[in-house]
Amino acid sequence: MKSESIINGVQNAPHRALFNALGFTKEEMERPLIGIVSSYNEIVPGHMNIDKIVDAVKLGVAMAGGTPAVFPAIAVCDGIAMGHQGMKYSLVTRDLIADSIEAMAMAHGFDALVMVPNCDKNVPGMLMAAARLNIPCIFVSGGPMLAGTVNGCKVSFSAASEAVGAYNAGKISADQLEEFENKTCPTCGSCSGMYTANSMNCLTEVLGMGLPGNGTIPAVYSERIRLAKHAGMQIMKLVKDNICPRDIMTEGAFHNALTMDMAIGCSTNSMLHLPAIAHEAGIELNLDMANDISDKTPNICHLAPAGPHHMEDLYEAGGVYAVMHEINKLGLLKTELITCTGKTVAENIKNSFNKNPEVIRPVENPYSTTGGIAVLRGNLAPDSCVVKRSAVAPEMLKHSGPAKVFDCEEDAMAAINGGKIVDGDVVVIRYEGPKGGPGMREMLNPTSAIMGRGLGSTVALITDGRFSGATRGAAIGHVSPEAAVGGNIALVQDGDIIEIDIMANTINFKVSEEELEKRRAAWVPKEPRIKTGYLARYASLVTSGNRGAILETK
Repeated sequence: MKSESIINGVQNAPHRALFNALGFTKEEMERPLIGIVSSYNEIVPGHMNIDKIVDAVKLGVAMAGGTPAVFPAIAVCDGIAMGHQGMKYSLVTRDLIADSIEAMAMAHGFDALVMVPNCDKNVPGMLMAAARLNIPCIFVSGGPMLAGTVNGCKVSFSAASEAVGAYNAGKISADQLEEFENKTCPTCGSCSGMYTANSMNCLTEVLGMGLPGNGTIPAVYSERIRLAKHAGMQIMKLVKDNICPRDIMTEGAFHNALTMDMAIGCSTNSMLHLPAIAHEAGIELNLDMANDISDKTPNICHLAPAGPHHMEDLYEAGGVYAVMHEINKLGLLKTELITCTGKTVAENIKNSFNKNPEVIRPVENPYSTTGGIAVLRGNLAPDSCVVKRSAVAPEMLKHSGPAKVFDCEEDAMAAINGGKIVDGDVVVIRYEGPKGGPGMREMLNPTSAIMGRGLGSTVALITDGRFSGATRGAAIGHVSPEAAVGGNIALVQDGDIIEIDIMANTINFKVSEEELEKRRAAWVPKEPRIKTGYLARYASLVTSGNRGAILETK
């Protein structure tokens, strides 16, 4: 055990003195030292209940013969950070989280870690740390929020965002807007649709790093406390059997994650996070894989914002394992892989079944025969861009229209709210990529404003930034190369005709190569928006969206 190197022997008497100062007994020092990474805080709704989850994990660890020790991880609420400078700090926390966990684990000789995340960058940051450290790890999230109810219909956070656009367009009253404000987020937990947090918590199950129910048991259910105790007990079995993250997160596991990503219709942010996690595990994910997998994988779930169902509905329908069981009727999963349960994928899902064919459609009756996410390429995005195909109106799967170009989110919002975006337009928001933002802001406010104004079936939005999982519509992000490094998106001009064909995986603007060369010769890089602090350091190291916006030492 790693902890033996800091506790055992005469030379470690000073270390033991410090453990004594912590109140540790001799008996506790003789047991495996299990770090519990807690993202509890009082500013993120998905994290306000994590103290209870952590207490349950501690009890589970102790029951199974380990010594638990809690240390913190930060977490940003993307919803609260949305639409202002705070969103520049969302994606960048993924690397801060991974780095801080690495530092704590290595400095204190933990034998294993139980990760307790919940919201957007918190989950992938911890998965990156697990892959990097490669000591036994298991995940138990804080769980999803219950859906709210407005006018007798279930709603989620995205409804509140879109209600702002509807109010600005004069479609609802101030009292109606206040009702959405008061009722869309009724409990603690990660927002109730298949947004980024819930996407990544579900994919954690698929990767084999979380116990069944990790992604779907609602935050307020006592079953989640029981799950946390079982996670604490299970980490001791992983220590005993020396099952580590890289034994679990293999190339086959990432194949399964991409497959389920397509089947469920997860957030497009998964196309940033899966490559970054795989990179830490020594695996390079080429996004071309996504389209190959999508061609074979039917989309069988439409959770908010793509459809009427919410996380509680997926839970009641059998959860992630039920979707895996349904999809594997087509033989699409690698089922021989070991997981944190100590069993293989095949053993995990063999007794699962679909309890509600309206929530999890049978593979014989999918929403579409191809997956929920598509990777597009063309002269506008030579290195790729990403769209949540399952959340696009059918009439927008193929679209051609004039560009309305903006160099930041704020300018685009002013134009949308000012009525300057009309049917047929293609809104282009650039210089919001990993380097240009910096930090690759989410564009939930512009997409919600477009939907709220009733333009969702006629207007597309393209950006080198990214989107919240709450976004729906023809919202195409992660355009690579980004504008800040001279990508072709920097060369688009107002009025250029942009042609999008999501089913054909193409995106182009109708400008000749000769004209592009002229524009490229005249292009001048913009001065960095932020020149000091963490964001400046981040911008100097971050790669493009198609590579997962990983940090790379030059």
